[in-house]
Amino acid sequence: MAPARDADAAIPSRGSSMSIIQVFFIAGRTDEQKERLIAGLTEAAVSTLGMDRAEVRVIIKDVPNTEYGIAGQTAKSLGRGVGRSPQGN
Repeated sequence: MAPARDADAAIPSRGSSMSIIQVFFIAGRTDEQKERLIAGLTEAAVSTLGMDRAEVRVIIKDVPNTEYGIAGQTAKSLGRGVGRSPQGN
């Protein structure tokens, strides 16, 4: 087993109560948006499920707009994802 990293050492382990929230996006969100989403999802898990904040994990996966399909078309062909207009097309 690999030794714990410094950041992990400060987080108490409770075993099976850890939860992982996964989010799949069409690539194009900023780091700031992702940070706010992680904070918001963590807070939602704490307030609605009564979870310990230290037990919440959020994984964000950016999917290229050429690998994300909507109604039979790629997100890129629909103008979605990286390079989209500020209105969010």
